[in-house]
Amino acid sequence: MAASAMAGQQMELMSARAQGRTQSVAERNRALYDAQRRARRGPTPEVFFAKYIDNSRIVKADDPVRRREMRQFSLVMGMLFMLVMVYVWQHFSAIEVGYHVEVQKQQVELLREQNRQLRLTEAQLTDPERIDTLARQMGLAAPLPGQVVRPNGSDANTPVLAQAHVPAQITQ
Repeated sequence: MAASAMAGQQMELMSARAQGRTQSVAERNRALYDAQRRARRGPTPEVFFAKYIDNSRIVKADDPVRRREMRQFSLVMGMLFMLVMVYVWQHFSAIEVGYHVEVQKQQVELLREQNRQLRLTEAQLTDPERIDTLARQMGLAAPLPGQVVRPNGSDANTPVLAQAHVPAQITQ
């Protein structure tokens, strides 16, 4: 917008110059002032300067001290970054291990409950009264004397003496 206002102002100046040869200096200055005032957008005029700067020939001077300082700074920042990354890795590993421990605790509790249920079921199934009741329902009865045959050939009604066998000592 300002560029078009400046272009319009230039056009007016050129036309004023063509007419200015016949006009007086005061009239020409008054016309220029009015044209500038119309082109303004506020209390101050807008002025734009186009300045082209060629930096292609500028060469940065090499500074070995600055290069060394930048290397040291980069090394220190790299070490700091590595330390922070190790800390973060350890922290997240500790959190992950904590989750695994909690899962293992839940599995242990589940297995304990299953073990308790299995022991309870075993106790119910091996109850002598229950076995006796089931046997009677199937038509089984207690064995009569002489029905039990021992594999070692002894009679069930004869008393058996307990014997202790002491192993022989080996001497060398």
